[in-house]
Amino acid sequence: MPFRNVSEKSDTPAQAQPSDSGWLRRWWPVPAVALLVLLSAATWRLTKADTATAPAASKGQRGPDAANRPTPVAAQPATIQPSFEVMLGALGTVIARNTVTLHARVDGELVQVAFREGQIVHTGDLLAVIDPRPFQVTLDNALATLEKDRAQLANAMVDLERYRGLIADDSIPKQQFDGQAALVQQDKALVLGDQAQVDSARLQLSFTHVISPINGRVGLRQVDLGNVVHAADANGLVVITQVQPIEIVFPIPQDRLPAVQRRIASGARMQVDAYDSDNRTQLSTGTLLTTDNQIDTTTGTIKLKAEFANRDSALFPNQFVNVHLHLERIENALTIPSAAVQRGAPGLYAYVVKPDNTVQIRPLKTGPTEGDRVQVLDGLAANERVVVDGVDKLRDGAPVELIDPATRGAAAGPVHRNGPSAGGADKKAGGSPPGGS
Repeated sequence: MPFRNVSEKSDTPAQAQPSDSGWLRRWWPVPAVALLVLLSAATWRLTKADTATAPAASKGQRGPDAANRPTPVAAQPATIQPSFEVMLGALGTVIARNTVTLHARVDGELVQVAFREGQIVHTGDLLAVIDPRPFQVTLDNALATLEKDRAQLANAMVDLERYRGLIADDSIPKQQFDGQAALVQQDKALVLGDQAQVDSARLQLSFTHVISPINGRVGLRQVDLGNVVHAADANGLVVITQVQPIEIVFPIPQDRLPAVQRRIASGARMQVDAYDSDNRTQLSTGTLLTTDNQIDTTTGTIKLKAEFANRDSALFPNQFVNVHLHLERIENALTIPSAAVQRGAPGLYAYVVKPDNTVQIRPLKTGPTEGDRVQVLDGLAANERVVVDGVDKLRDGAPVELIDPATRGAAAGPVHRNGPSAGGADKKAGGSPPGGS
């Protein structure tokens, strides 16, 4: 049997024969594209669902539901106070009415100290004694000289009377009579000089007894017993401060000066209260005396002086105290909490809660502030409620939900009031100013 070539086995070309591997290479993109479409559709549906359910606040803007959701706020009504006391607060310094550094007026040994440190003394009380013996000797010597010159004057005057009788009879010359008259005048002058020396010696002797020139409290003594003191000593013997009454000097802003001057000009006695450094305990009550005669240009303030009886010695010189000056009393003043007053494009304003629990921006004209209350001159009526907490995201006409401030503070933490927010130094606590976006 003859053999055939393998290539002659079939006349059909090799590429014309169908195979499984070729079909896969031709149709594999179809299921891949379908799978990719299915995955994209699933991803889109999941993303849409997450976007719809995520809180709008997470993106920094409100969603459709949050736009109509009431904002929790705390509000208080505007009230009428029968007596609204306006006071000015300042840091004052207690000063003594009079301060005297007691010096020795003569030189000598200090032989007696007649006071106790910290003692209250009165005018004329003996405080110290300087050795008086040298001054007593000087006085005795001046008195002796005075007596001698007085005797000479008396003798000269007797001779003058004799010469007057003789001159009438022309027994002596006129010149002798005139000389005797001049001698009498000289002796009179000597007596007057001696009397002055006696008075000076007596005055120096009195200076050896050091007395108090004012009522006050003595401090710590500067010289001990037995030391020689001099009139030129710088420290003196002791310092006396008058503490009953006592005074306080404190500054106020120059803008408040006209109101104070009007009260002083009207003859009103303006009450001034002194409190301790913590501004909690009242130490004493006094009255305003006067103002300084010029404004301090470096601080824009002017000093005021008040007087306190200080009978219980609660105030000490150079003590720092908190001062409350009762400036005026307003009858039937309409007031709201200071936290309700906002500042923005309209100026001063407040969010007023209307009966339908929406807020309205209300421009205000305010008066003085006292404590946490401010007087409203125009823009509000009594019993209208103003938002005092939760103004961060309020807008004109926004719905609100009234809550207790304590509850809001516990749930939401601290809320900025009338101060810069975390978003920037020039953004106020009331959110964007009304009229802004």
